[in-house]
Amino acid sequence: MVEAPGFGKNQPRTVPMAHSTTSEPAVAFDHIRKQFSRRHPPALQDLCFEVRPREIFGLLGHNGAGKSTALGILLGLVAADAGEVRIDGIPVHSRRAEALQGVGAIFESPAFYDYLSGWENLRLLTALSGLTSTDGFAEVVSLVRLDHAIHQRVRTYSHGMRQRLALAQALLPAPRLLLLDEPTDGLDPEGIHEFRQLILRLRDERGLTILLNSHLLAEIEQMSDRFAILKQGRLIHQGSTADLAPDHTRYQIETEAAAESLAAAVVGLGGRMIDPALAEFPASMDPADILAALMNQGLRLRAFAARRRTLEDFYLEITRNA
Repeated sequence: MVEAPGFGKNQPRTVPMAHSTTSEPAVAFDHIRKQFSRRHPPALQDLCFEVRPREIFGLLGHNGAGKSTALGILLGLVAADAGEVRIDGIPVHSRRAEALQGVGAIFESPAFYDYLSGWENLRLLTALSGLTSTDGFAEVVSLVRLDHAIHQRVRTYSHGMRQRLALAQALLPAPRLLLLDEPTDGLDPEGIHEFRQLILRLRDERGLTILLNSHLLAEIEQMSDRFAILKQGRLIHQGSTADLAPDHTRYQIETEAAAESLAAAVVGLGGRMIDPALAEFPASMDPADILAALMNQGLRLRAFAARRRTLEDFYLEITRNA
């Protein structure tokens, strides 16, 4: 776990509405390249994308795609071979302390002293950044819903409680930018739902910009305003979760006919098959007309239902074609 950087003695002790004093992107990756060994391909190749102020931005990709390397460079923990990363227009490489002044992070697995209480862990870890007062601790602890257990030893905490404690530490410096590396990894469905609601509140009520890396595509879709997809260290797509399928509608179709007959009928109507039981048609086509046309061609249908195109669908398609 990375300490919440930039927590000096004169920093605010509460978590006020975050705001940026610059018109710059909250985060900008500008032609970043990183290669750890000449015997292996680069971990990142010409990586360029921007995160806008007060948005939730999801970073997606398979294991080894370069997501954690990108976050490590953003936090100044990994040196890029070429290019520049900026936070609110400030270059991280040359002005790291200044750039990270308004950043909180959960990076890699949260680690705490199990024999200390949650409160004692927060005091110790933030003191390493120069804080001696506990003003504002109670507010943050309440925000992450750890009031009932904050004075218990961390060895008694569930995985979800440890994640909330890590988030409390990241929030103590009142950051404008929050970086989350697999924040829901290992959580049960109830814990994932609770964490998601908290992240949305931090954006909506406190104006935080949030950059998160996760392999849970359904969670990214529910939380993110925009997202980027990495494959083998390269950016292959950047877009909005609101624009996943504006021009087409998908239909789950079950029929007694052979798959080839269904595919021929769908193509003849101006659609295309995504898989043997999933067809896609232009959104302008009336589903009643599609259904009637398929039946007029002699197809006996067991089921015909519209299916929304998900981020998982989009991710699998674009990574296969990239």
